[in-house]
Amino acid sequence: MDTDLSFSSRRSPVVCLHGCVASSQTLASAVGLDVLKRGGNAADAAVAVAAALAVTEPCSTGLGGDAFCLFFNSSTGEIKGINGSGRSPKGLTLEYLKGRMYSANDPPPVFDALNVTVPGAPACWCDTIEMFGSHKLALQEVLNGAVELAEVGFPVAEVTAHHWKQWVGKLRDAGRELDGALLIDNEPPKHGQLFRNPALAQTLKELGQHGKAAFYQGRVAQAITDIIIQHGGVMTLDDLRSHDSDVVTPISTKYKGVCLWECPPNSQGLAALLLLNILENFPLKASGHNSADYIHIFVEAVRLALTDAHSFVCDPDHVAIPLESLLKKDFSSQRAQLINMNRYSSNRGANFSLDHNSRNCVAGGKRPYHTIIPALLTNCATKSEKLQLLASLGVMGGMMQPQGHVQVLCNMLEFGMNPQQALDSPRVYVEYDLKEKQWSVNLEEGIQQEVAETLRKCGHKVNWPVTGHKRSQFGRGQIITVGDWWNSSVNHNDYPSKVLWAGSDPRSDGCAMGF
Repeated sequence: MDTDLSFSSRRSPVVCLHGCVASSQTLASAVGLDVLKRGGNAADAAVAVAAALAVTEPCSTGLGGDAFCLFFNSSTGEIKGINGSGRSPKGLTLEYLKGRMYSANDPPPVFDALNVTVPGAPACWCDTIEMFGSHKLALQEVLNGAVELAEVGFPVAEVTAHHWKQWVGKLRDAGRELDGALLIDNEPPKHGQLFRNPALAQTLKELGQHGKAAFYQGRVAQAITDIIIQHGGVMTLDDLRSHDSDVVTPISTKYKGVCLWECPPNSQGLAALLLLNILENFPLKASGHNSADYIHIFVEAVRLALTDAHSFVCDPDHVAIPLESLLKKDFSSQRAQLINMNRYSSNRGANFSLDHNSRNCVAGGKRPYHTIIPALLTNCATKSEKLQLLASLGVMGGMMQPQGHVQVLCNMLEFGMNPQQALDSPRVYVEYDLKEKQWSVNLEEGIQQEVAETLRKCGHKVNWPVTGHKRSQFGRGQIITVGDWWNSSVNHNDYPSKVLWAGSDPRSDGCAMGF
């Protein structure tokens, strides 16, 4: 067993009044809190944290990645979204890939340059500040904390150091090498070692000074296309220059008197909503938290939800998606079915299908099935009522994300856990094994052995217990709530509390901070 990382400590939820930040890195949380204290709002702080994470967690995120945003306007009670995911190069067509001898059964390797889509995160940061920011702080001021971390340096945290080493190894095994700017003496930094990234600091400075043009045109854009073409990709300067974010209308579903809001496709937020719609047909609380019955129901529901998600989630600019009918679908009499899911990675183009019959089939200038899903929780207001924000939450981690959203939400709504308890609780991860062509159920340490044995008797392929650093497959979540509405003694139709409650996932290096 992987026992080199224990989870023996406990945390209380953070409670505060004026502002709160939760992230997977303590230094990034501190950067976001500083922005709030200097008069910035939630949008300003979110971008500041994202930029700081790009510095301190380059194995997880960065300017070369994508971003989605959900923003709740407390004055109007409106929720708006930004789709900041990038599109494939215009030259990346199915015909081109077939000409390179790739197919649905033999797609490009995960780390191939052909899988690199246009980075959407920098544009999303700029648009988030412009659309939703306080305008008390300029973009340059919002990014200053990240710039300082990159210039002065930061001590690398424990979990980050592990994954940094892991991804360097995977890249080298695939015949790829990281630029020396992300290594120390050609090796990944160790836990506690000071790491500086002056090149990233310079790019962040230019982004702050000149906005989107600093990234999608000029020096940075030329460097991106040069390295991609050098490694066999097809991205051009025009692909970068023509990129922009999309303003989107969030989608939602009701569950136990609250509404969960997600970004629409090409985000997989639909999967989380479908999963909740299925689970609402079952008495989860009566089954008992993480019991064999509870997990069996959850696993079958995940299989149904992901089957529909992988059938329908794609770029809506290319294919019509029947969102309304899917969200109103009656799952009460259906049984689970199998699906052959596509591989996925940080190279988002690997999420495309090369099956011409798939809605998610690769095409030039198209956004792939995307795993990133931020979430907001509100009351279920009528058309004449104003929405009230209850929580901002997320659980990162590929296909674990919709499963993580629903598990932590059920921990609170069904079992009365506070935000920290909801994140601490052992999780389940359901995945499709491409090699064995069957579903597998991964159970985190803390779930009882007899539960695993019962699930095996039910016909599930069970991996138990998952321990140590292997727990990263269960994602890393953050939750901030307004009031303690999960408490059964509170009237769920009335949310007078202004106290903010927050939790941060123990599977990461981060924390929640407030003032």
